[in-house]
Amino acid sequence: MGLSSENREKKIAEVTLVGSVVNLVLSVGKIAAGLFGRSAAMVTDGIHSLSDLFSDIVVLVFVKISSKKNDGSHEYGHGKFETLATLIVSLILLVVGAGFLASGLRSIVTVAKGGQIPEPGYIALAAAVISIISKEWLYRYTVAVAKRVDSPVMVANAWHHRSDALSSIASLLGIGGAILLGDKWTLLDPLAACIISIAIIVISVKMAGPALNELMDGSLPPGMESDIIALASEVPGVRNVHGLKTRRNGPSVIIEAHVVVDPDMPVLRSHRIATSVEKALKGKFGPSTQVSIHIEPDINAE
Repeated sequence: MGLSSENREKKIAEVTLVGSVVNLVLSVGKIAAGLFGRSAAMVTDGIHSLSDLFSDIVVLVFVKISSKKNDGSHEYGHGKFETLATLIVSLILLVVGAGFLASGLRSIVTVAKGGQIPEPGYIALAAAVISIISKEWLYRYTVAVAKRVDSPVMVANAWHHRSDALSSIASLLGIGGAILLGDKWTLLDPLAACIISIAIIVISVKMAGPALNELMDGSLPPGMESDIIALASEVPGVRNVHGLKTRRNGPSVIIEAHVVVDPDMPVLRSHRIATSVEKALKGKFGPSTQVSIHIEPDINAE
């Protein structure tokens, strides 16, 4: 990653603030365009952008907390606040997706019963195009920085931006179809919205799973644990590694392990071995990695 905790927080805040400004402008613009352009889909799309703004606030607040150093009440640090923020953003995304799905289904039922959906105006069509371009750019910008600073909550927020772009595509198809093809095709709007809503719900569930696993102190993936054992075993003087326990703490990882050494080894040398193991693991998984090594004598050698 190559960034200090302070620089990481600053970069996340910078990207999220850019997103907040874009979301605020889009929210006002889309709601106004929806009202003047007689498009319920665009008004709903504008409300979706407001939910993006709320998720931006969640990211800013929780990342600020997660960047705090260890203290008496959180001796392992505050990293899981960022994980909690990921879960909150995922749940917001789930609620938004479910809301769009319900709204789309209601409109479909209305048309099926012989009702009509108002034909939207060109201003709503223009708002949809602007929203798609803006939110897709915001998604790519956010996810690129998220990968660079290793922030799951930023990835979740980036997908919130993309979900807004996808919902605007649904609005574009519905509004465009209604304008170009006439009243009989106004059903395109809610139908496209339902399809996009299902995709949004699937994405939110996929993001919530890892966050829940981390909050429940789930272990690191088997491949990472194998790497940990291999790295520790390569340190000179280490005869065996067992009792491995791992978990994530936001952007960092916590590792506990028992290292077996020569039973006749001086305490100072065994301490140096433990320090070498710690350095090797931090070199692999980052300087914020928290490592606890318990030295044990090789009883089989006696």
